[in-house]
Amino acid sequence: MNSATLPNSASFPPGPPVLLVEDSDTQALQMQRLLERQGFAAARAATAELALEALNRTLPALVIADYHLPGMNGDELVRQIRLNSRTRAIPVLMLTEAQEGDLERQGLESGADAYVPKSAGHDLLLLRIRALLRSRTAAAPGEQAPGVLAFRRAQVLVVDDSLTYRTYLTGLLGRDGYRLEAAESAEAALAAVTAEPLAWDCVVLNAFSAGFDGAALCARLNALRGAGTPGGEGASFQIVALGTDSPVGRGTLASVFEAGADDLIPATAEPKVLSVRIRAALRRKLLQDEDRRVAAELRARELSMQRAQAEAAAAQAKAALAEALARANGELEEANRQLRETQTKLVQAAKMASLGELVAGIAHEINNPLAFILAHQGTVARLLGQVEGMLEQNAAARPLVAKCRERSGSMALGLRRIQDLVLKLRKFSRQDDAFQRVNVPDALDTVLTLLAHKLGDRITVERRYEAVPELRCSPALLNQVVMNIVSNAADAIPAEGTITIETSNDAGIYRIAISDSGPGVPPGLQERIFEPFFTTKPVGSGTGLGLAIAYNVIQAHDGTISVGNGPAGGASFVISVPMQAER
Repeated sequence: MNSATLPNSASFPPGPPVLLVEDSDTQALQMQRLLERQGFAAARAATAELALEALNRTLPALVIADYHLPGMNGDELVRQIRLNSRTRAIPVLMLTEAQEGDLERQGLESGADAYVPKSAGHDLLLLRIRALLRSRTAAAPGEQAPGVLAFRRAQVLVVDDSLTYRTYLTGLLGRDGYRLEAAESAEAALAAVTAEPLAWDCVVLNAFSAGFDGAALCARLNALRGAGTPGGEGASFQIVALGTDSPVGRGTLASVFEAGADDLIPATAEPKVLSVRIRAALRRKLLQDEDRRVAAELRARELSMQRAQAEAAAAQAKAALAEALARANGELEEANRQLRETQTKLVQAAKMASLGELVAGIAHEINNPLAFILAHQGTVARLLGQVEGMLEQNAAARPLVAKCRERSGSMALGLRRIQDLVLKLRKFSRQDDAFQRVNVPDALDTVLTLLAHKLGDRITVERRYEAVPELRCSPALLNQVVMNIVSNAADAIPAEGTITIETSNDAGIYRIAISDSGPGVPPGLQERIFEPFFTTKPVGSGTGLGLAIAYNVIQAHDGTISVGNGPAGGASFVISVPMQAER
């Protein structure tokens, strides 16, 4: 791999990824081949700066770095890796020459995990690599988030009116891998910083330049750091002034520090000292940036948590509102159901009250002339017996008297039938809903008698009374329920047919089954026929209250009513009520 090429995610073939930082092409090639033969995916960067840029993309499982690198040394590379929260857990193996024991100490103190001399055998190197990979507890390697760089090359602005000294400084700092720009005046430097205050990491200026006032420039640069940016984030570049150690310039040096300079380096300092001091200033700046980034992440997480808590509270409130609405809807539905039932009962009560009053009145009106006729019919029958004894000798009158007696007997039969019908009407019209002992066969026959006009000759009623005759119940159970079911059965049979009424009981349940030979109830309607105002009859032929009333009456008895198919193919209603003597 060429030293000018940055490794990227495509540089790591399958296998544990390893980033090799080595400026020597020969040694890098040998190391790459060794690692690839052992199953590692090795990528190479020729400088520390290129290695940091490579870490902005795919993270390796291990970094192997030479201590001696052009520009930034290996120990500084390790410090940069440890300063960033994204890369600080990556193990780093430092390579040095065998005789450089002091460098081993410096490498380990900078944050390296292990040290191996380049002269050591391949076996020791591989053992060190596998041990580091085995003990690694960091997250798995991954891609850097889009738009966010973990590392970048520091950008330094050099300000000096001397072309010679600017060239010297840019050459010296360029070897450390910085991105450099030069300005020959204070105005040019201020224009560059004002245009992009967040782009700069360090401004290096000559405090004793003949072309501008170094202290004034430091003050104006410091003001730019304090002013911040329109986005609300202040600039944080370092200001490094180059001065003198002579007693003559100490007053000026104090003014430079007071103006905001972060460091002042003697212009006569050795190049190595100058490079180290500027690198230290940049390290402080990078630490500040990392602190800001971590604080921003913490703020973002806190805001995200607050947002999540607000969303959870909103969801909880929404759920509570939905629950309250569901409860209110349920209560409203229950109120509507009770209202419908009450309306049904009121309609039926009014209907039955009017019917009872009408039937009782008619029965009373019929009963008076009926009693009068029956009394006179008895008188006529008695007188005919006397006339028959007086005319025993008159053979011609005897047939006429016999015919009168026959007609009188027929009149008596008809009048007794009328009397029986009036009695049953009076029984049916009673509004007493109290539980009492009721003769079930007698009550069923009363209902059938009242429905005789609807049944006529076309419908045959089969009676199978096998249960005990008496049941303690409300008369409405037999009068209203049975009458509604038998009446509906008669309406459902189109021509001739049969209605079967059966009674049965066991130790605790009394059953009345009413079946017909009609078309039956479709399965889809069997659950709806007990709803109030639901009817399958044509408009004007039914109110839809009959079976709803029957259902409510049976519920009042703690009983059940079911509908299915009868033996003859029609509908079959089964009424089941408890036989409770204490009712």
